[in-house]
Amino acid sequence: METPLDRRPSAPSTERTDTAGTQTVDRRTLLKMTLCGSAGLALNGVLDASEVQAATKKLKLSNIQEFTTACNFCSCGCGMIAAVRDGQLIAMEGDYDHIVNRGSLCVKGISMFSTHASPNRLKTPRYRAPGSDHWEDITWQEAAEKVARKIKKTREENWIATEKIMVKDHLANKDAIGKEAGLPPTAEIGKDVPVNRTDAIAFLGGAQNTNEECYLFQKATRILGIPFVEHQARL
Repeated sequence: METPLDRRPSAPSTERTDTAGTQTVDRRTLLKMTLCGSAGLALNGVLDASEVQAATKKLKLSNIQEFTTACNFCSCGCGMIAAVRDGQLIAMEGDYDHIVNRGSLCVKGISMFSTHASPNRLKTPRYRAPGSDHWEDITWQEAAEKVARKIKKTREENWIATEKIMVKDHLANKDAIGKEAGLPPTAEIGKDVPVNRTDAIAFLGGAQNTNEECYLFQKATRILGIPFVEHQARL
């Protein structure tokens, strides 16, 4: 079977051939070449390659370092990627490799960068003395010392070393005497048992804390005798 011939007229060529066999350029092609050449010469005088290269350094994603972090709002622990340039946080987005959120963020997570870049964000500790009507800036060293003195004072004033077992169905009896509370009274009723705790201090964790940080928090609170250790998502 023969292939049908294409009988459509071919597009006219922009080049012409004179009777001597040499190729010539028509006026339209010559005009295009002239305009393109003039534009190239003009841009060569206007644009500087070194300046263009320097301008690209100011782009959003040029010369940055990326670090993984977690959203600090709720207990989901969604992963995020923080873009840092010259020690400054410039952007935050969802981490597509994170098992929890796969790159997606809720309304609170999307606004996390705004809380960092807000002009109203406090960057230094502030203290308001009892009876005062204003806040004053203090150093981080002063803030740490105030917190440490407050914890020590509160712990010593409200320390519970022992506790007497008085009621047989009290929940503490089961742990104190090692038996179910519903059992008949035993000889341990009325006896002082060591508890070593303070009920005047509580500790609240957050969703952004790592497992290693949570381990240190638990060790610190147990050493201080703090039984109330909670998470922000339980409130």
